[in-house]
Amino acid sequence: MRVIVVGAGQVGSSIAEDLADEHDIVVVDRDGDRVEELTYSYDVLPVQGDGTSLATLEEAGIEEADMVVASTDDDETNIVICGTARATCDAFTIARVKNTEYLRTWENSERAFGVDFMVCTNLLAAESIVRIVGIPAARDVDSFSGGRVQTAEFEVPPGSPVANQTVAEADQFDELTFAAIFRDDGFEIARGDSILAEGDRVVVIGNPGAVREFATTIAPDEPPGTAEEVVIVGGGEIGYQVARLLGERGFRPRLIEQDTDRARYLAEELPETVVMQSDATDLEFLDREHVGDADFVVSALDSDEKNLLVSLLARHLGVDRTVAIIDSAAYVDLFETVGVDVGVNPREVVAEEITRFTLDGGAENVAIIESDRAEVLEVEIDAESVLANRPIHESIPDLPAGVVVGAVTRGESFITPRGETVIQPDDHVVVFVDANVVDEVTPKL
Repeated sequence: MRVIVVGAGQVGSSIAEDLADEHDIVVVDRDGDRVEELTYSYDVLPVQGDGTSLATLEEAGIEEADMVVASTDDDETNIVICGTARATCDAFTIARVKNTEYLRTWENSERAFGVDFMVCTNLLAAESIVRIVGIPAARDVDSFSGGRVQTAEFEVPPGSPVANQTVAEADQFDELTFAAIFRDDGFEIARGDSILAEGDRVVVIGNPGAVREFATTIAPDEPPGTAEEVVIVGGGEIGYQVARLLGERGFRPRLIEQDTDRARYLAEELPETVVMQSDATDLEFLDREHVGDADFVVSALDSDEKNLLVSLLARHLGVDRTVAIIDSAAYVDLFETVGVDVGVNPREVVAEEITRFTLDGGAENVAIIESDRAEVLEVEIDAESVLANRPIHESIPDLPAGVVVGAVTRGESFITPRGETVIQPDDHVVVFVDANVVDEVTPKL
């Protein structure tokens, strides 16, 4: 497949990295140095130029393209790129936007703007945060198979009941599979005799109810539910979307916004949210409003440094968990080291969403784990799959090491995979895969 990626920033680079081994990738960007850098690491063809220009797209081979991904940081540019591609060829077009109004227009009309698929960075980031708030102990949560399957990553906190237990001892759930344990810079596939130590990050896949039960077990002081006190700092688009989605789920969040006009607008638009107009770094205000009693503080301001400061202030005041929007992917690990519990990088979230359209092997969905050290894939099984019509214990040896079958859905039924489970054609299977073998695994599934 020939894929043209316009925009060589974090999103475009991530997509190029995921696809370069299996597809013909052309990366277009105005910055020639940026696209040239990609050629040192990946087998891609660099094209310097304006992606909205037909001449540039023709140089990139638009007439032979199967897919065009417009992933620049400008919404209008991405829409124009897709429109130009649609007028020139039959390639599948994907546009990345930040403005939810464009997404709403696209959803309410058939292939508006010449876009076949549109992803909204701000909305996807907000949805990612809301999933984490719904399971307080989790570092990351993703849904598969229409919500019937969840994968979640948990850090084993100090004093956790599962600390120093084996996986076999901790696995008391009928509809849950332990996939992997991340420790420092490495990870291991979870086995029955694997030890869960304090500070480990464990990835589980299962029925959403079982995932919530495990969350209660691993961190009994942080039970999931809708009664958590959530404070959102920053009333920009991401903060607004977080508050809206939480309100729809039965929460009554509080939102702090410094700009008077914006705060008034948010108060009118968010009936389930208490909007407070103030500077979120004002310690006297935070103390007076008992922000330290919150279970969650979500920092969604317009700079990484401000979000770090707010998160550290929140922890100083006694907040249980902090979630921060981190625009620079390079800062995520650093911020989580110095005090942010969960860092959400919107570009990484949108790259995951786009990647699922481009994977070989018929992947229906994909989640990237631990900054692309592993992936969780949802695949609809056909008769040619190595998993089809065989017990799992027979088919797994035909796949590389680093693969765990985490869940199976058949119609509306959830099936916990075990060694004797026979996977059938048309089943949807959710698998954990070491990133080093993804390209080898996906064509076999």
